[in-house]
Parts: sequence; structure tokens; C-alpha cells
Amino acid sequence: QVQLVESGGGLVQPGGSLRLSCAASGGQVSIFAMGWYRQAPGNQRDMVASITRGGNTNYADSVRGRFTISGDHAKNTVYLQMNSLKPEDTAVYYCKQTTWGGYAYWGQGTQVTVSS
Repeated sequence: QVQLVESGGGLVQPGGSLRLSCAASGGQVSIFAMGWYRQAPGNQRDMVASITRGGNTNYADSVRGRFTISGDHAKNTVYLQMNSLKPEDTAVYYCKQTTWGGYAYWGQGTQVTVSS
């Protein structure tokens, strides 16, 4: 059974940086795309950034220029470097990895809080 394990969340002051990691374990799967989503209380879960096996990236307008997604497909690991963090970036961040067949695995979520 494949599981995604996230790490790197925490409390940071506005303007600070965090790096999230998400690694797959427990099985061999071929991943087509990896991404990060976030959900703040009372809001829906929204896409933050994604990257395909070919290296194509996509970002939400609200994070473009501040966040950078990268991936190691050999290890089924995806990272999210978050710079210039703002209070509105506060949310639970979820990792998602999608197979070539379209099946999606989700992580358990990691809390990111931006506050002074």
C-alpha cells in the first residue's frame, strides 16, 4: 500500500521561508504528476503547484514567483520551496501524486502557519 509522507510544515513569520517534502513509500508505482494543494479553514482545497514527469510546472497565481516546486521522480519525492510567506498562505498543505492511470494518492497534510 503506497503512502505519502509529508514533512517540513511549521510556524514561520511573514516574509520567512519553509520547504515541504513529500515522499512515497510502501510500494512501486509509476507517477505521472506530483503536486501540492492547500486548504484553509472554511475553504475548499486548492491547487498550489504541480509538476509532471516531463518537468512541466503549474502554479496558482497567488504563489507564482514565491513558491517553487521540484520533484525527484526516481524517488517519487516532491518538494515545495516557499519564500516570502504571507499570513494568507496559512493552511494545511497536502501532497498529491498521480499515476499514469489517473489514480491519485494523497498525503495526510502538514500545517503551515504564517504569523508574527
